[in-house]
Amino acid sequence: MNVKYALLIYGQENAWQHMAEEDLQATYRQYDEFGKWLAEQGWARGGEELSSTSSATSVRLENGRAVTTDGPFAETKEQLGGFYLIECDNLDQAIDAASRLPGIQRGTIEVRPVVEH
Repeated sequence: MNVKYALLIYGQENAWQHMAEEDLQATYRQYDEFGKWLAEQGWARGGEELSSTSSATSVRLENGRAVTTDGPFAETKEQLGGFYLIECDNLDQAIDAASRLPGIQRGTIEVRPVVEH
């Protein structure tokens, strides 16, 4: 039975802002190669790069009303920058995929099973 996993890519987003253009393009090529590898495995189900946390809006309830604030809810050292959704046989395969993600060189990859109802 296959299991879906979210590979959540965390890193310091300001590091992207300070990368030389050639390094940035090389990193995007690495992500492209990773995507091709996932497809070859038959595991790829989706994924996207996220905009900067400065473009985020947080929503919470206060006294039964939705209240919005700009930016992420909490200040953290690493920010969620993107994700891949994969479907594979087990956690070991998901960890193998996470270990190949280019983002692991500068941050953390969280592997989380998807709950299916």
